[in-house]
Amino acid sequence: MVVSQPATDDPKSDTIPPYVPLSSHCKFEAFWRQTYSPFTFISAAWEATWAQAWAQWPQYGGGMEGWGKHFGATLADTESRRFIQTYALSTVLHQDPRYFPSRQKKIISRALYAATRVVITRGDNGENQINSSELLGALFTSSLQNAYYPRADRSFDNTMNRFTGALSSDAISDLLHEFAPDMKRIFHRHAPKKVIELENKLPIPDDDKP
Repeated sequence: MVVSQPATDDPKSDTIPPYVPLSSHCKFEAFWRQTYSPFTFISAAWEATWAQAWAQWPQYGGGMEGWGKHFGATLADTESRRFIQTYALSTVLHQDPRYFPSRQKKIISRALYAATRVVITRGDNGENQINSSELLGALFTSSLQNAYYPRADRSFDNTMNRFTGALSSDAISDLLHEFAPDMKRIFHRHAPKKVIELENKLPIPDDDKP
């Protein structure tokens, strides 16, 4: 689950907007926007860190050089996984790839909600259901990587490490989607005026557009 619900779904608002499912075309557009979203790069960075911590692809070496090679490989893997999860499987399984912010108030409750969106999602019928497009997409791409990874990295343990790494990186992405608006408000409250003026001149990322 990698795409933000439009800003009209404000967790602080008492009005819940009616649910409108995405068409297949809209799901593809959602995937395309994710190819250059900062959340995708943060997710890939987390997964690269996970891979290096578990000594995957030792031929890449250690240090920042090794991490950079891990990052390049995991970014390519992440982009292919986004296509399978956000477009292909969500279309076939009639599930919504967007992230719907929590309407709860407590930080712990919101964090728990965000972290569990890799397991629970909303179907095109508007009802909560098992996030099979996320789980199957992560498992499929983790297994598919065995076709081109070195033989030493094709074991069951390595495949499961990639699978859990993919889920954890998507959970991190959902946490960022949940709390990024709060962090932005705090930043705006305390940032120097010149920094705010500079930010207002920058183009608005697609993830922040309604």
